[in-house]
Amino acid sequence: MSTERDASAMIWRKSSYSGPGNGTGGDDCLEVADNIPGVVPVRDSKAPGGPVLLIPTRAWADFVAALKRA
Repeated sequence: MSTERDASAMIWRKSSYSGPGNGTGGDDCLEVADNIPGVVPVRDSKAPGGPVLLIPTRAWADFVAALKRA
């Protein structure tokens, strides 16, 4: 099984909580792509050409659920 994905097919989005004037310190944020089956690609918005983490969908869902409980 290949762990590589076609980066050109990834449609990136930032959290609605990111951006100026929201108390988060500016535009520093993670971006995720929701359109790749089986994984959630994650990258640093300040370095869009940098590395991409491919996190299994189930692990991402568990991570987000833990954040909501915190």
